[in-house]
Amino acid sequence: MTRKLRIGAAALGGMTAGGAAVVAFGASRWNGDTARAVQRLTVASAPNEEVTERFSRAQLHGLPAPVARYFDFALAEGQPIVRRARVRQAGEFTLRPRRWSAFTAVQHFTTRPRAFVWDATIRLLHMLPVRVRDSYEGGEGVMHGTVAGLVPVVDVRGSPEMAAGSLVRWLVEAVQFPTALLPGEGLSWSAIDDSTARATLTDGATTVAADFRFGERGEVVIVSAMRHREVNGAFVLTPWVGRWSDYARMGGMMVPTTGEVSWLTPDGALPYFRGRTLGIEYDPAAP
Repeated sequence: MTRKLRIGAAALGGMTAGGAAVVAFGASRWNGDTARAVQRLTVASAPNEEVTERFSRAQLHGLPAPVARYFDFALAEGQPIVRRARVRQAGEFTLRPRRWSAFTAVQHFTTRPRAFVWDATIRLLHMLPVRVRDSYEGGEGVMHGTVAGLVPVVDVRGSPEMAAGSLVRWLVEAVQFPTALLPGEGLSWSAIDDSTARATLTDGATTVAADFRFGERGEVVIVSAMRHREVNGAFVLTPWVGRWSDYARMGGMMVPTTGEVSWLTPDGALPYFRGRTLGIEYDPAAP
């Protein structure tokens, strides 16, 4: 799900003159809102009892062959089941076609319930950063963007299209904490061919699906889905593809550290995100 950030000169006039003071005040307010959103996720995902669940290969019984190979590649017997993950990222993002801007971000995930908060700073406007916070919480998808944490430029929420787009994002990015892709609790796998399988995920009133293509080692290399994209103020269901590469062992699991995503439009591929993982913290952590 994307929505163009329309940033006009009138909105920036007085802010640029304020310089560092404006940026500092906006950052403080923005960071406070993000911290409260993350705290809600942390409280909602707290376990009822302090028992660490662990992966067993018995959970792979009946899965399509490429999916079973993936878990053999990504997980070791006894791997703790991830409840929360904190991912640090850097890369490039485009708010306008073919015009890339550097970004840094921290993304917080929970697996029970399924939720995330992505907090990004995009260096677009000289001194004034664009702050973007995407989230999926309580079955609702939200995208909120500001200049310097103060001037709103996008605020989209509450629609079924936003919920579906955000849940697809959670599903695709769960390769960064692979135990969340094990079958059960609304998630199932079905075979497509020897190297591809479809994951179907239901969360509350929203059901989504994505096709995972696996490489020779069993790793996820390409994920494709249908997602809603904004076109002239309307949401249009559009083919979408993400590519994962450069796997490394983190928290005992094999996870990708490089990703790129694109819309597949009638005029060709439209990439809009290129990122690399700087680090991941898991709860519970592997011993």
